[in-house]
Amino acid sequence: MHALVVSDLHIDAAHPAIGRQFIDFLQGEARKASALYVLGDLFEAWIGDDDTDPHRLEVIDALKALSGHGVELYVMAGNRDFLYGRGFERATGSTLLTDPTVVTRFGRSVLLTHGDALCTDDAPYQRLRAMVRDPQWQQRFLALPRSTRALMAGAARSGSQSHTAKQASMLMDVNADTVDTVFRMAGVTTLLHGHTHRMGTHTLSIDGKAHTRIVTGDWSTAASVAIWDADGIRLETRPREPLRA
Repeated sequence: MHALVVSDLHIDAAHPAIGRQFIDFLQGEARKASALYVLGDLFEAWIGDDDTDPHRLEVIDALKALSGHGVELYVMAGNRDFLYGRGFERATGSTLLTDPTVVTRFGRSVLLTHGDALCTDDAPYQRLRAMVRDPQWQQRFLALPRSTRALMAGAARSGSQSHTAKQASMLMDVNADTVDTVFRMAGVTTLLHGHTHRMGTHTLSIDGKAHTRIVTGDWSTAASVAIWDADGIRLETRPREPLRA
């Protein structure tokens, strides 16, 4: 058996082909796996477990069908969808993972994280991240009417896009010193994350020992999938079929 890892789908009504491909993935390839890990930004936005967006609810139903099929389902919050709660867990049959989390499978311990906390060169974003991950801030936000939350999420997306466009490319990637520190704290030699959309495998030496950082890609033009089995972790892409009528 094997496990599958994905991230950064950013499913949204504006890009229906991504949602359709993911549902096909859940109904096909994912059912052959022992587990599926989603490392954040499954949705472009998640305004709370009372979200009624039909595009997101269709994905929720497909996730529930996958977990009902016997596939272990684990979901980690990203920087776009950090408001998952117990209602989301029940609706999908998933287990929410703390960011970061060390997972051991096939004799290998791997540190899983969304990846945004590694991008410490972007100081304004890190301040924003600390604010919106604060439980009291989240409680106040979730107490707002759903329509208000939806408007605020839209404004936040626009602000995020503007901020990203103004930042130098290097600021949007991980900080090497932060990566080293995280490796040392976790006590593992493999790190798997998303967020940067820069799919690839990087080998580095820390304290004279080889370490591997694996980055899942996004789903903007094709599906990026990490396959984790007894041979290790490898990255693959799945082409997207034309959107069905």
